[in-house]
Amino acid sequence: MILIGEKLNGFIPAMGQAIAARKESYVRKWARKQWEAGANYLDVCASGAEGELDALLWLMDVVQSEVDAPLSLVSQLPLSLDSSHVEVLEAALRRYPGRALINSISLEGGKAQRLLPQIAAQGHSCVALLLHDGVPTDVEGRMQAFERILALADDCGLPRGRLFIDPLVTALATDEEGDAFAVFAQCCREIRACQAGVHIIAGASNVSFGLPARKHVNRAFLALALSAGLDSAICDPTDPDIQGILYAARALLGEDELCGEYLRAYRAGRFC
Repeated sequence: MILIGEKLNGFIPAMGQAIAARKESYVRKWARKQWEAGANYLDVCASGAEGELDALLWLMDVVQSEVDAPLSLVSQLPLSLDSSHVEVLEAALRRYPGRALINSISLEGGKAQRLLPQIAAQGHSCVALLLHDGVPTDVEGRMQAFERILALADDCGLPRGRLFIDPLVTALATDEEGDAFAVFAQCCREIRACQAGVHIIAGASNVSFGLPARKHVNRAFLALALSAGLDSAICDPTDPDIQGILYAARALLGEDELCGEYLRAYRAGRFC
């Protein structure tokens, strides 16, 4: 399971305030906490900040200095560069010295066509949203977007193992048809059935937007999504209950021989 830490996001009120005030200590704390919790990537997002590009570059520099600091217990950790603006992502890529996970591209506005060649040539990975004229409401529409994105990635020479497909789960609170998860899960199953060699990712917090006690919805979503084929998640890796659910679900799905990963994570204190 690939975990992308979600806590360095300007849409989270406390983090947004820290970014606006350039409060390094707060950013460093959450960078370290997420790495120590086992995050594979740290998602950095300054959307909503005044001067998004400058804010994102500052955020990148602070996080990178923390996760690659001399004599630090934290080793170099890849970043997930998160913005809805192509120009911001391009500028961030010019600054970033390593191989990033770009979050995200889609077919809308020619974003995939513009960014995929750069992502492939520079050795990055990317999250691809199954958008096309908005969020398709049915499985067929999202799978059509998937096929187009896969073809574009292949044409650019992007290895499929560096492509993270987000089938998109909408918020339960606004799900009038009551099929938000069902459509998402069926897309996951069909993508897995294609044996395309891509990752399947989701933002766990998206499904609970607008609801109280969101952590319960996020945890349940991750457990169910794993059974449908999810192998990557943007979530809070510092939540021990999420960690426990993820390891337990993998064991129940037969993806953890003799519960070895579960036992190692438990002994390491990831959950109790």
